[in-house]
Amino acid sequence: MHELSVCQSMLRQVSEIARQHDARHVSRVKIRIGVLSGVVPDLLKQVFPVASAGTVAEGAQLSIKTLPVCVRCESCGTESEVEANKLICSACGDWHTQLVSGNELLLDSIEIESERGQAYV
Repeated sequence: MHELSVCQSMLRQVSEIARQHDARHVSRVKIRIGVLSGVVPDLLKQVFPVASAGTVAEGAQLSIKTLPVCVRCESCGTESEVEANKLICSACGDWHTQLVSGNELLLDSIEIESERGQAYV
């Protein structure tokens, strides 16, 4: 299960951002995960409390938005949302497509608590 190492890496980034903003605590972490990222959202949610223990994000809520797979057709130029195992153009049916999105794992925002109150960064 590589979700633990993914979560630990993400928390290092969260901790650095929190430090830059003089945050006392991170109360929410929002991420976006593409269907083809290789990361299982449910497993990431399970390991988050363990990985965040002892960090500025301990007790934080993890919000995950799953992103669909989108391709751009090399033949007709159409961008379309497709099934993860069927990367063909929905307009013309051609299989010559390029992946536009669906393989990302992005830290979207964090909600911090600092001397100045709560903020999203």
